[in-house]
Amino acid sequence: MQATSGMKTRTWLGTGMLALAGVLGSASAGAQTPAAAPHATGTVKATTATDLTVTVTTGQDYTVTVPSAANILEVAPGSHDLKSSTPAHLGDIAIGDKVIVTGTAGDAGTSLTAQRIIVMKSAAIAETHAAESAAWTQGGGGIVKSVNASAGTITVSSGLKTLTVQTAPATVVRRYADGSVRFEDAVASSVGAIQPGDQLRVRGTKSADGSSITADEIVTGSFRNFSGTIASLDSAAGTLTLKDLTTKKMVTVAVTPNSDVRRIPPDAAARMAARLRGGAAGAGAAGAGAAGAKNTGGAQPPAESGEHRAGRAGMDLSQMLSHLPTETLAGLKTGEAVMIVATASQPGKATAVTLLAGVESILAAQPAGEAMTLSPWSMGGAPEGGGGPQ
Repeated sequence: MQATSGMKTRTWLGTGMLALAGVLGSASAGAQTPAAAPHATGTVKATTATDLTVTVTTGQDYTVTVPSAANILEVAPGSHDLKSSTPAHLGDIAIGDKVIVTGTAGDAGTSLTAQRIIVMKSAAIAETHAAESAAWTQGGGGIVKSVNASAGTITVSSGLKTLTVQTAPATVVRRYADGSVRFEDAVASSVGAIQPGDQLRVRGTKSADGSSITADEIVTGSFRNFSGTIASLDSAAGTLTLKDLTTKKMVTVAVTPNSDVRRIPPDAAARMAARLRGGAAGAGAAGAGAAGAKNTGGAQPPAESGEHRAGRAGMDLSQMLSHLPTETLAGLKTGEAVMIVATASQPGKATAVTLLAGVESILAAQPAGEAMTLSPWSMGGAPEGGGGPQ
């Protein structure tokens, strides 16, 4: 019996469950525990003086009896072996910590008697996650304009600016799998596999003027943006169809349990629309800026172009997504407008990464010839799973 059979682990860019799985593999290779011993990988739900309750990623709870002789080791986020582990005690384990429990041969069902527990503290994971998220946010990204694989350089259009990404042999390059909307499904890739039109996120060290970055890690994907009115819904199949405003073609979009479906409230949509039009909200901001310039003797700020307004509004909208109310496919209605960022593995078919409903006023306010798009990266910075793109 293997307690983790069928389980899928998640990664926070080397921290959390995937790192623990790597630790387990390394330790097992060293034959420190019997190969037949069952194990469970998950999050601590409850603790007592002698037991743990561990919830695995399938949602199943395991009851773990911890004898005094059990070997408990603490590892740091990012560890892939036990070389730097430190001894710990049952009392050191807290709710929310990530653990791998190696049981005893003969354990059955969801009850384990621990021989060894490898623990990664939730506070340490959160600290590492925050640092990695900040690194992605401070890095950059955008649409790939050109690639020079032999030189290891990538030119990216980032808003109204151009960013040159310099890679090295040590740069980690990952790419979203076809049809997948999960960062943890991203696979190892290469600079040569990156194509113009791809979306890219990078973390690394920026130059002083911000025009280039030496990449530590890159994640890319081929994403499509769609916006338009829902023509039909098929709840059983988990799909919707719409006529894309840009291409004027019908497209079928699958909405899966991994798709992030949100709805923007009418008042927030109206404020975004005003910004796009350069109206009430935009005029207010411009007026304040002009007043400040007058008071300080400075020049008034230049008027924004339609492209600039659309780009800035799109960036703001992407950044606020995680704070908007969630929605379901069942809550959508034929005839309402949506904005979608999706993977597209086949012509005319796509899988939604993010779907935003309630955008009628936003689409109506878009500058002529300028389409506002959402970013596939949920934070407008860090990728999904915590420290990497979603």
